[in-house]
Amino acid sequence: MRIHVLGICGTFMGGIAALARELGVEVEGSDANVYPPMSDQLRALGIALQEGWSAEHLQSKPDLVVVGNALSRGNPSVEYMLDTGLPYTSGPQWLGENVLRGREVLAVAGTHGKTTTTSLLAHLLDHASKEEAGLAPGFLIGGVPGNFGVSARLGKGKGEQGTGTAQVGPIAPASSLPVPGSRSLFVIEADEYDTAFFDKRSKFVHYRPRIAILNNLEYDHADIFPDVAAIQRQFHHLVRTVPGNGRLIVNAEDIRLAEVLAMGCWTPMETFGIDTGDWRARMIEPDGSAFLVTHKRKTIGEVRWSLLGRHNVMNALAALAAADAAGVDPRALLPAFATFESVKRRMESLGEVNRVHVYDDFAHHPTAIATTLAGLRAKVGKARILVALEPRSNSMRAGAHAEALAPSLADADAVVLLRRPELPWDAQAAVDALGGRGSAAASVDALLAALRLEARPGDHVVFMSNGGFENAPRRFLDVLRAG
Repeated sequence: MRIHVLGICGTFMGGIAALARELGVEVEGSDANVYPPMSDQLRALGIALQEGWSAEHLQSKPDLVVVGNALSRGNPSVEYMLDTGLPYTSGPQWLGENVLRGREVLAVAGTHGKTTTTSLLAHLLDHASKEEAGLAPGFLIGGVPGNFGVSARLGKGKGEQGTGTAQVGPIAPASSLPVPGSRSLFVIEADEYDTAFFDKRSKFVHYRPRIAILNNLEYDHADIFPDVAAIQRQFHHLVRTVPGNGRLIVNAEDIRLAEVLAMGCWTPMETFGIDTGDWRARMIEPDGSAFLVTHKRKTIGEVRWSLLGRHNVMNALAALAAADAAGVDPRALLPAFATFESVKRRMESLGEVNRVHVYDDFAHHPTAIATTLAGLRAKVGKARILVALEPRSNSMRAGAHAEALAPSLADADAVVLLRRPELPWDAQAAVDALGGRGSAAASVDALLAALRLEARPGDHVVFMSNGGFENAPRRFLDVLRAG
């Protein structure tokens, strides 16, 4: 079989392509922009890439087109696919039918922390596999975790001869599926964003997990959800798919998740929180780099790791609870935290020049911005924190978070906001709300120049965007080196 992946350079769709290739499928793909790191990862796998949305890319008539959710009607590739009757499916549906079906799926859902928690859970289970030979989990993560260097792999369960057992096609035959209890684990980042232009359900309804983490729930994705209630309905669709012999791992501090579960719950549940829930943490270090874990008031042990912030402690509790639900002794997992390497672009330290520390971070929602900066503040004390912020997500560009933006930057000593001309909301109002701490720049060049004038030895400079930011963080390091 030969498949063509539309939107292949997105992290999720690139992961789909990598999994298909690992299954032995001939894979090709196209994207509007073919760019690293995913392009390098895919070419290393022998996957042919084409740039742009030309109909010519599909004229070789692949057996199946796997369509990413970035594409919509009017796209030349989509229109050619429909007009010529090429078989097509979505990435989540292909994944559910050809990789996840018959496996023990652990799904990580939530507005914030999905990528970090998924990476951590995969790392913990991988650590456990060194004790239980052959239990190497598969995973698909919306980022590149440091411990694995790739965003996706099939993994291997006990008794399996290869790396995967699924058959590629519309539906995997029952004879190909692992025997229940064979411990063929797969960890999946479960996104609430929609599946494809022809399937407006959230991606995660295709995954059918036995264990699901509900990390948190806030309003986001203003381009597809009118209000938080619409997101809650999608989360409840996920809850409906978790079996009665499975487990829900739920943030005990989140009222909106409690409202979701009030719609109906048919699965045993464990909760987590700092001061409430079945799984709890007591801070040993105020920055979250060390904490004590308890489960139902019984001490599990201490965690010491490189991540910072209360939000990451919550992520750690969720991952530990999920691993426990999968049958792994949580005490045996505590040493693995010390070797966890976070995902790229999650407060990734890029370097230090003249005692100016530079970080690259993916935060693009006010809550994520606030918790990330709070964690850094707890670490650096009174040292100055400078933030360069690009409002790039669909919700940010639409102005859905405009009023919450300034309060989320409370821990920053100075902020430079990239105010692109196409922003439809009054970015200057957000800058004014920061008082003397805020300024705006109309281009990345102007933003870097403003930061260079502001930065001084001892400062911590954080670049925040869910996009490429025109490579601004690394360019800023070059500016600092140039003096």
